[in-house]
Amino acid sequence: MTSTAPADLRPDPPNPDGAADLAGFGYRQELHRSLGRYASFAAGFSFISVLTTVFQFFAFGYAFGGPVFFWTWPAVLVGQLLVAACFAELAARYPISGAIYQWSSRLSNATFGWFAGWIMVIGQIVVVAAAALALQMVLPALWSGFQLVGTDTAPTSPDGAANAAVLGVVLLVLTTIVNMIDNRVMSTINRVGVTAEIIGAVLIVVLLFTHSERSPGITFHTEGAAQGGLLGALLVGSFTAAYVMIGFDSAGEMSEETHNPRRTAPRTILTALGAAGLLGGLVVLGGVLAAPSLTDGRLATDGLSYVLTSSLGDGVGRVLLADVVVAIAVATLAIQTAASRMLFSMARDGQLPFAARLSRVHPRTGMPAAPALVVGVLSAALLLLNFASPDAFLAIGTTCIVMLYLAYAMVTGPLLVRRLRGSFVADGTDEVGAPLFSLGRWGVPVNVLALLYGVLMTVNLAWPRAAVYDPAGGHWYFQWFTVLFLGATVVAGAAFRLYRRGTAASTAVPEAAVHEPAV
Repeated sequence: MTSTAPADLRPDPPNPDGAADLAGFGYRQELHRSLGRYASFAAGFSFISVLTTVFQFFAFGYAFGGPVFFWTWPAVLVGQLLVAACFAELAARYPISGAIYQWSSRLSNATFGWFAGWIMVIGQIVVVAAAALALQMVLPALWSGFQLVGTDTAPTSPDGAANAAVLGVVLLVLTTIVNMIDNRVMSTINRVGVTAEIIGAVLIVVLLFTHSERSPGITFHTEGAAQGGLLGALLVGSFTAAYVMIGFDSAGEMSEETHNPRRTAPRTILTALGAAGLLGGLVVLGGVLAAPSLTDGRLATDGLSYVLTSSLGDGVGRVLLADVVVAIAVATLAIQTAASRMLFSMARDGQLPFAARLSRVHPRTGMPAAPALVVGVLSAALLLLNFASPDAFLAIGTTCIVMLYLAYAMVTGPLLVRRLRGSFVADGTDEVGAPLFSLGRWGVPVNVLALLYGVLMTVNLAWPRAAVYDPAGGHWYFQWFTVLFLGATVVAGAAFRLYRRGTAASTAVPEAAVHEPAV
């Protein structure tokens, strides 16, 4: 049920297939259903964006783990596949925008679900900013003219940090415009970008492996491992894989815009993560094998950009870097879209400030323009931290990972409770009459491992390691930035909930109507 007054209701979009199903959850079909299976896959794959995040965080992972950090990749992939399997079940049963918020609310209660959605959407906004910062890892290497501020291109330098913020703001202006135009335009750009990214990633893998300088056995070497020995190095090195393999739930976020979402979304959640995990692992391995040197320090500072231009030649390297730029732009667009849908879903239930405006969908474009603008402005504001200190680059990147991991655990936790109580409905059929995706008897063990993995990774990522977050010393707030930011997010959310209690009777949709379990 929408939170708008009857006079504000917009006409249904053309060909509203799935409208009856959505009405069963109490919502009108306002977003336009124009996404097919590949577009749904692209939504998840572009959020993960192998080329964006691997190029952004490869140097960090190698700096702390050395060649052996490669093995954190398959470990994180297995853990995230467990989470994705649980999400696939939920996507089949609750095909609604604002997936994490909706799933957690319906599995637990409205308050707990609200905090899951609140943490998730703030985390997504931070991810948008972090993705936009990735341009600094590629554009100056592609052409020196993109270094608009100073001369030092390293993202951890004052010049590089400031330039990253400038490039990021420009990108956010463009993605915000696209996210306000039309969902068909957004989807087309997303599909083309994902196709280019997959082709580029495959070419990079082939070229890196054909230009290998060493054998895969090098990944068992522990030289260069730092941070409290091998285990500590691997825990920090896992940040690279952890940052890459998030956002696979985006197919669920786009359910109200997808044809046959009960059938499509579960499969695209798993295939997007599986494809990204496979390609990303091969890119990481290829980078280690093809690097001209593992000891000259450049792999730990310049990362894969250095490998491409040095090993593959300047011409080929620049062409591939251009493809990475496309991947970064599309990733930023997709993440902003997912965050916009989360804002829209929560506002539609009257759960956010300015809910009436944020829940408005343009009848012609099928886009909630206000949420896209809010996400763009807030993400651009976060980029100003990069002007304050280059250490903000890592603080922003890690904070967003922690918040998404925590939000994921706020879904897998209640889901496990429901399973153990025997109240999770695992049957039903999709739009073509086939059984809904289900883990069957593997549901409980997969769910247990998914929750355990999520909690442990959240603690690992948020742990205030001084050598990681404040290597130069003197900036204690960067060492504790993730914990402080998360705490501030929870406090701000609690303050809003307390304020809202006084006006809930006149503005909120009854919880029973919003969160009545379906199927």
